Amino acid sequence: MKLTFLGTGTSFGIPVIGCECAVCTSADPHNHRTRHALVIEEGDETLLIDTPPELRLQLVGQRVRQVDHVFLTHPHADHVHGIDDLRIFSLRSERPLPVYVAEEYVEEFRRRFAYIWGPHAGPAPGTSIPDLELRPFHDRELLTLGGLEVRPIAFPHGYLSSYGMVVGDLAVIVDAKRVPEDALELLSGHRVLVLNALWHGDPHPTHFNVEEALEVAERLGAERTYLTHLTHRLDHEKLQRELPDGIAPAYDGLSFEV
Repeated sequence: MKLTFLGTGTSFGIPVIGCECAVCTSADPHNHRTRHALVIEEGDETLLIDTPPELRLQLVGQRVRQVDHVFLTHPHADHVHGIDDLRIFSLRSERPLPVYVAEEYVEEFRRRFAYIWGPHAGPAPGTSIPDLELRPFHDRELLTLGGLEVRPIAFPHGYLSSYGMVVGDLAVIVDAKRVPEDALELLSGHRVLVLNALWHGDPHPTHFNVEEALEVAERLGAERTYLTHLTHRLDHEKLQRELPDGIAPAYDGLSFEV
């Protein structure tokens, strides 16, 4: 199974508009972070996690030619507002592209993207829209996506839940503030853990900071942990030097076999 980080930044992206800080003006490409997205490839199956505003640029940049399944973690704009870029995949395959969304968000997605899923949805003559099939799921429900078995897990994220997952020997936690006690067994002891971490120091109400993420990583005990959803308060090279063995900052374009 191959994992690729398409985007490793937060909702502002990096560089932040109008910011002249050392990270935003850095020449190090590892500090240029687009909004969150991941690709998981297993055999002939490709799973895309989230559709951020930069999705087209991310997919072109990483030469992703095929998407067979889409998993949306939660409805925040930085995770879903590139959804129209899925249009090419349904056009090319000439069949609906399945999009997995937690049951509690289905109606919100129908309203927000009414041109795709609303009661009057449909392309005007000579035009196209994404042909996407909403597939609701529930917390901890085992999903079979072609050759991939995905177990979604809800994590507290402010007033809503953000859904991570366990797939094979990979655990993914994105946009989380706490790991539920009853999910620890599912998340522990994997080869690779992906974990959100905003910055050092100041606690955030809806995300882990670096110190909290390190505590979670130690508790879950993955062979290798990658920190993502990083802000411009974290310089890649400096953070890499500070982190303990087995933990590293992810960066856009990082790709490896799990």
